[in-house]
Amino acid sequence: MLALYLAGLLFALGPLIRLWQVSFDLPSPAAFDQFKAATLLPLVVLAAPIGEEIVFRGWLTGRPRALWLVLCAMLAAVLAVAMVRHVAEAAAGIVLLAVLAAALAGWTVLRKRRRAPAWFERAFPVLFYLSVVIFALSHLANHDRVGLVMLPLVLPQLWAGLVLGFVRMRFGLPASMLLHALANGAAIGLALAG
Repeated sequence: MLALYLAGLLFALGPLIRLWQVSFDLPSPAAFDQFKAATLLPLVVLAAPIGEEIVFRGWLTGRPRALWLVLCAMLAAVLAVAMVRHVAEAAAGIVLLAVLAAALAGWTVLRKRRRAPAWFERAFPVLFYLSVVIFALSHLANHDRVGLVMLPLVLPQLWAGLVLGFVRMRFGLPASMLLHALANGAAIGLALAG
């Protein structure tokens, strides 16, 4: 799968992206400039693959406990944003603690339920591709500016999302984390070599 991912990246998407960047005078991702080389490698090759696989593909089995954690994480994110923006900070903080406690309680209660709910099974294709698109679009944050002209620059992440999603469903979450780490390591290696 790593060979398939890299072949698609190097022989199809890479040249297209480079042509798009040159044609529209678009910069390369600027996110990497914010980190020292010593922290960039562990962040991109270890932390990002583990975190992104959990967030974007950890719940794809539809197990109730994973879906519960996704719901709790979304609520926690909304509450955290409210706190950062100073909107009802005290109330948001209390509710955030309650959500975290509920996440743990739900995880414990739901751990023995393995089967995905019927609604999830019916919606799986849409949810799968939606997770791929959101994964790709989230990487627009790596760029200093965002606009429609920037959308093609996340085609490599769209391709990665498809490959990693397949690996997640076929071989499990640890396999998609490993492939993600290897792919990021290869991409960083190519970027540093070029």
